[in-house]
Formats: sequence, structure tokens, C-alpha cells
Amino acid sequence: MPKHYRPAGKKKEGNAAKYVTRSQAVKYLQVSLPVFRKLCILKGVFPREPKKKVKGNHHSYYHMKDILFLKHEPLLEKLRDIRSYDRKVKKAMSKKNRDLAERLLTRKPTYTLDMLIKERYPKFVDALRDLDDCLSMVHLFAALPAADRVVDGEKIPVSRVHNCRRLSHEWLAYISRTHKLRKTFISVKGIYYQAEVEGQKITWLTPHALQQVLPEVDYRVLLTFLEFYETLQAFVNYKLYHSINVKYPPILDPRLEALAADLYALSRYFDANAQSSSMTKAVTSAGSDQTEPQEDGTKPDESELRLAQLQHQLPSNEPGALMHLVGDSVREDEDDLETLECKNLFKNLKFFLSREVPRESLLFIIPAFGGTVSWEGEGAPFEETDQSITHQVVDRPTQGHKFLSREYIQPQWVYDCVNARIILPTEKYMVGCVPPPHLSPFVDNEAEGHVPEYAEAIERLKAAERKEVLPLPGMGKEDLDDPHSILGIIDRAEAIEAAKKKQKVYILMDITYI
Repeated sequence: MPKHYRPAGKKKEGNAAKYVTRSQAVKYLQVSLPVFRKLCILKGVFPREPKKKVKGNHHSYYHMKDILFLKHEPLLEKLRDIRSYDRKVKKAMSKKNRDLAERLLTRKPTYTLDMLIKERYPKFVDALRDLDDCLSMVHLFAALPAADRVVDGEKIPVSRVHNCRRLSHEWLAYISRTHKLRKTFISVKGIYYQAEVEGQKITWLTPHALQQVLPEVDYRVLLTFLEFYETLQAFVNYKLYHSINVKYPPILDPRLEALAADLYALSRYFDANAQSSSMTKAVTSAGSDQTEPQEDGTKPDESELRLAQLQHQLPSNEPGALMHLVGDSVREDEDDLETLECKNLFKNLKFFLSREVPRESLLFIIPAFGGTVSWEGEGAPFEETDQSITHQVVDRPTQGHKFLSREYIQPQWVYDCVNARIILPTEKYMVGCVPPPHLSPFVDNEAEGHVPEYAEAIERLKAAERKEVLPLPGMGKEDLDDPHSILGIIDRAEAIEAAKKKQKVYILMDITYI
């Protein structure tokens, strides 16, 4: 009998038993390939790379434990029910029985992914660590044109685009409210942002606000990922909003939503919620101070409290009050030094955005660093003629009418100030000037071995603001601690001893010459 002979029917061992190909997994689960792909995406099951590929190198391999994990998933039965239900609807339509088809469509089985979110992310920190791809995907679909279209045989519904836009604005509003934004960079692909939430650095990419050209990719896979990411983003937003005592989901002003000013509407919602919560605390404290309770046991008048909350929901259109972020929800003593630095960068600065600049990005960045901002159009908190405006952001070669009381800058100035954490001079960013190079904050210049000239100029400005002394070119900071070493001066005792030795050498040289 050969050494490696295995009788028929004997249990497999090694990689042949641990790994199965995709076709074997589909046959084992008795599902179609699209359903298997969707189930793997939702459950987080990915192909493996075994040491020895039994069926060849041209197959995708899955671990057998993952396949057994999918076999006992309740979502698998739901997907089977939906598939059989679609067959019933298709059969009714083929028989031209529209009444039966419409009744079946109203009772179509549905499913939720809430249990999958809790299963894949037992802790909230785990969800934050895996939020980079989620945010990039949600922002990508939020930038798509809101129109039903069939791409690659799959329809992108308008409701999905609107939902992604709502989730992305809720996330941006929280980051701007709590001043958690740390870095930003404009690239060809879009605008990169990095925020720090509960100690986790989260980086995502937002497309430019331009007409999107849909490439030829498999949109069925993207929509499956988006289905999971929408649920994950909603859970994260809910947790973050409740952490700062703000109700979720937010109720926005429909007039501002119609004007596409969702971020501004969310900031007003934050203000109204903070005012109502402070008023609620005042009412409860006043009720607790009363020594004698009411005999009938009734609570304080809730109708008056609700009426006051509704009045604060749409505050008056005052120039300085609308974009002011109240600090009641997030107290300053709980903020770290970096958050306080970001919070006060654009403090007491008032910006006005012209119509040609990226409005949504600047409406997110400027309040995140403590500034007040308005724009050109309906629903703006203040007009362009306001004399208290300090900076006007424009992106055109010439400016017709100018106000002498403000600075006219290009949008890059805002992003460079955010990355440098100081207010940069505006001479290089004025209208009609070629701005300096836009440096990426995600690149470590010292590790790369090359420091750009403008980066050195920014470091000198930062040192001047901190009243520090920078070393001379070619020297390090350790030379500043010992300035005598710069001039070639060593320890005094060593210098005296070296002088004595030198004198003795000269005496011996004189004796030898004589």
C-alpha cells in the first residue's frame, strides 16, 4: 500500500479539510453566488490564503469555520425568503396578475443589520477603529447626483443618496461642534480629513463638489458595503450625539434643508438643544429648591417647557448668535490641550464665503476651529455688507467691490492655517496671487529626508509666536542648550589644561631649535 494512500470515504485532513473553494462553499450553503457574496460582506468573511492550495492557484479559498459560521446565520434564512418571495412576484407579473403582485410587494419580508453591528463591534472603540472606509463610502455616495439610475444592472435609489448625505452631515456637524478635527488636505481625489474621537484617529476622503462621472465597477458589491456602512454610521452617530447630551436623530429646519444648508441647520439644532437642556436643568433645580411639595402631586408645567423648546428650535436671525457654538454640552475643563488649541484658532474671526469657493467644506472647517462663517445666498446668518467681517474667502482672479475693513484671501489660506495651527500672513494668499505650495500634514518631512522651504518658513513663524529661538541652519536643538560648543569653546578647566600643554610644547620646540 502506498504511503499517502487514503481509502475512499475517509475523513480529509490538513488544508483539504480546513479550506474550501468558493464554488464548494456556495454548493454547501445552497445559495446563489450573489447571495453568498452579500452574506460574506455583511458578516465580514473574506477569502484566506492557505499555505498549500489543494485545488490550484486560480481559486478563492475560505476557511471552513467561516462557512459554518455563515451556515447558522439567521440572515441566511431571511435572504432565502426574500428570493422565494421575488419569484412569487415575478410569477404573478408574468401571469399579468397585477393585484396579486402589488399585494405581495406590500408584504415583502425585510431584515435589519442591528445584530450584525453588535456582533462585529462589541465595543464602541472597535467601531471607531473601523470607521475610515465607512466614512469614505458614505461621503462618496452622498456626492452622487440624486436621480434613479441603473448602473451595471443595479439601480441606485434616491433614498440611499439622501440617507448618505444626512449621515455625512450629522458626522461633520458633531466633529465641528466638538472641535475634533485635526488635519485636512486638498488633493486631486478629494479633500482628506482626520479627526480624533475618543483617542482614535479617523481619516476619511470627501469627493469634490463637482459633476460625478460613474466609472465601470460592480455597483452591486458597493451597494452591499453601503448597506452595512449606513447602519454602522447611524449607530456611531447615535452614540456620539448622546455622549454630548444631544437628541438623535436631529430635527432640522425644512427651509434650510431646501436651501442645501444642512450643516448650518445642524449647528442651529445644536444651539437650540443646548439652550433647551440648560433651561430644563434650571426648571428642575428650581423645583427641587421648593421645601413644600404640591399637595396634588403634579409635576412642573410640561406644556410651557415644550413651548419654550419649540421657540428655541428656530432662533432669531441675529448675526452673532446663530453660528456661535454654545459650550454647555462640551465643557472646557474636559477638553485636552490640543482641542483647546483648535477651538481658539479662528476665535473672534468672522468669515464670508463667496459663491465660487467650496462652501460645504469651509462651513465644516471654520466652525470646527472656533470661527464664525456666512455665505452668499438665502438662509445666511449675515450679509456681505456686515462691517464686522474680518476675512472674505474668494477664488477669482479679480474682485470688483472691496471693503477696506477685511482681508480678501483664497481658500487655501484656511486649510494651511488649520494644518499649521497658527494664523498665517495673508500676503501670499491674496486675490490674483499664486499661493505657496499646499503641504500635506500627513507626510513626515524629517523621515522623508527633505523639508520644503515653505515648511521651514511656517516653523519659524510658529517659533516666533511661541517666542522660541530656532537653531542656525546645519545645527540641532541640542546646540542651543550648549552655546559654547557652537563657538568651539569647551569646559574652562579643560581649556586651561590644554593651554598649559600647548605652552609646554612651544618651550620644547624652542629648546630643540637652539
